[in-house]
Amino acid sequence: MAQGDTHLKSIGYLLWIFGFLGSHRFYYGRPITGTIWLLTLGLLGIGWLVDLFLIPGMDRDADYQYVAGNVDYNLAWILLTFLGVFGVHRMYMGKWLTGLLWLVTLGLLGLGVLYDYWTLNDQITARNQSR
Repeated sequence: MAQGDTHLKSIGYLLWIFGFLGSHRFYYGRPITGTIWLLTLGLLGIGWLVDLFLIPGMDRDADYQYVAGNVDYNLAWILLTFLGVFGVHRMYMGKWLTGLLWLVTLGLLGLGVLYDYWTLNDQITARNQSR
């Protein structure tokens, strides 16, 4: 069970601006639809517009699903979205070795970044539960 407000609507809406690439859906823990949005440009823009109204519900679901702790979901997602190929989000979570690997390989040529889009919420939850 979640403890507190793990995800913010403001970050969700910021990522929604790039939502035709699915970033807000990945942020709220919906990697399958995030990938669909990525491959179809937000279902040709229609799904992207509908998501404008769905974000509050996705935010509530994410707050319930994920565990708050020392690693902040919002900061980690911003770092992944804007600096992911440099591994800064991994270094922030204390994963220095893989962070440096991302840095020298540009996120393992992008595949590692895609992996992190799919799993970052779970990685943070595991980190927060272990502390």
